[in-house]
Amino acid sequence: MTDKRTRTNLVHGGTKRSQWNEVSEAIFLTQGFVYENAEQAEARFLETGPDEFIYARYGNPTVAMFEERMALLEGAEDGFACASGMAAVNGALTSLLRAGDHIVSAKALFGSCLYIVEEVLTRYGVEVTFVDGANLDEWRAAVRPDTKAVFFESMSNPTLEVIDIAGVAEIAHSVGAKVVVDNVFSTPVYSKAIEQGADVVVYSTTKHVDGQGRCLGGVILGTKEHIRGVVEPYMKHTGGSLSPFNAWVMLKGLETIALRVRAQTEGALAIAKATEGHEKLNRLIYPGLPSHAQYDLAQRQLGSGGTMLSLELKGGKEAAFRFLNAMQIAVISNNLGDAKSIVTHPATTTHQRLSVEQRAELGISDGLVRFSVGIEDPADLVADVLQALDAA
Repeated sequence: MTDKRTRTNLVHGGTKRSQWNEVSEAIFLTQGFVYENAEQAEARFLETGPDEFIYARYGNPTVAMFEERMALLEGAEDGFACASGMAAVNGALTSLLRAGDHIVSAKALFGSCLYIVEEVLTRYGVEVTFVDGANLDEWRAAVRPDTKAVFFESMSNPTLEVIDIAGVAEIAHSVGAKVVVDNVFSTPVYSKAIEQGADVVVYSTTKHVDGQGRCLGGVILGTKEHIRGVVEPYMKHTGGSLSPFNAWVMLKGLETIALRVRAQTEGALAIAKATEGHEKLNRLIYPGLPSHAQYDLAQRQLGSGGTMLSLELKGGKEAAFRFLNAMQIAVISNNLGDAKSIVTHPATTTHQRLSVEQRAELGISDGLVRFSVGIEDPADLVADVLQALDAA
């Protein structure tokens, strides 16, 4: 069969079996590969022979299966698997840009993403312009004939602002710029980023892909020409590739990601409906509710509100901490996309390096709590959130 549907590809896509015809994908825990003779070794390094493996930093059979399955899921031609989500963000941007280039970026970014754009790229001579990602007029005003790339989170962390991928892509492509999208919150289950105009899509596969809190991982997805011609040379020489064992864990995660993400979304919507307008909250942020500023865009772009929501408690940090400490099912951690529900206080953890003024501009108040909804029973999660709000 050709043109298999997504859930089938998530189970079978990219599978390559050894001579033993194993059911579960094999883990090739090897750092190198043996050549039959010196001439074969020379041909492989010169890339004049068959496209086969050389060294684990360059590629590995287990990792290649994961890359192919992620590309099938996203609708990309190819992918390069990375050691972590931040290795993927750094690799996607740094492999593309050099001194003198100009990039336009949304200002609402995860703290480490902001560090890459604001500190690392500018340190090496890349000029950066920041914009309000939801305002297409600001993107239009910021791009220039020499703009090499634009970068944004399709759904921002932690305020869940949804960026119009197609709208930004049209603006970027009008000046020949590449569109690089961090798509973690949108999830590869709901994503149509490539179809909507993204050139490069980045995931921290630590999140929904693994989805069970076990391993770090990331992936950069795009055309074969870009991945093998731009990304791979940078990644294989700088050492940010994914380990075979972690790739195998990610393959196992992909088998159930569609089931998990849809269950998480069901729980997120239930919590959002139960808490919207609650007397202890200044605001409830969930793209799956009509009250969200980009609700129509979220439905058009993703068809879903996703697995994340944010609650801003009245009473600031003290109330937020009381809420966090009262949770009986959700755990306090800084990961997301897990089968377990996770609550986070961004102002003191994931976004603490930002100044008070930067956090205020992005809407990250001391009372804001980020909630990554797990696969627990939605009724239990709703009851837990309501009792924690009472305690706050």
